[in-house]
Amino acid sequence: MHKHSHNHHGRRFARDEHSRDDNHLGRGRRGRGGGRSGLNRFFAHGDLRLVILRLIEEKPRHGYEIIKAIEEQVAGAYSPSPGVIYPTLTHLEELGYVTVSMGENAKKLHEITAAGRTFLDANRPAVDSLLAHMAEASHARGGGTAPQVVRAMENLKLALRLRLSRGPLHEEQINAVAAALDAAAISVERI
Repeated sequence: MHKHSHNHHGRRFARDEHSRDDNHLGRGRRGRGGGRSGLNRFFAHGDLRLVILRLIEEKPRHGYEIIKAIEEQVAGAYSPSPGVIYPTLTHLEELGYVTVSMGENAKKLHEITAAGRTFLDANRPAVDSLLAHMAEASHARGGGTAPQVVRAMENLKLALRLRLSRGPLHEEQINAVAAALDAAAISVERI
């Protein structure tokens, strides 16, 4: 990867206030793969870098924490994929805007640098606009899903993946899993 001067990055990543189509608000996630394709609809070019850097400014974070923080701040309207977040973090590190240290469980912990703060300060109006856009998306979706519900959904997905990774299910197990999922769906509908 070739490097540019920091002045160039300031211009390149500065957000064009007229580049975002306000009619796309809240349409970042559509069906199964919506989070990945939603980037172009939810954030304009360079916006996600500013949001990530702002989140790291609040406190040092791991990549997964950044994904979850963005998802929570927009009440699930957009979920950035690891394939977008981690290369962006690497790029921010290459620019000197964040440093990386090894945190617990050998996870990379990203912390903002003085250069990163200067860059954010230079782009503060754009950052504030992005945060307002994200808050508007959250409000449009009713403030978001309760964290307990999100945790329970993630637990269910993980349990299914783990069970399916152990090998094929026989007919009785397939019916038992389907019955458990159907029962949970019926219970949720009745609430």
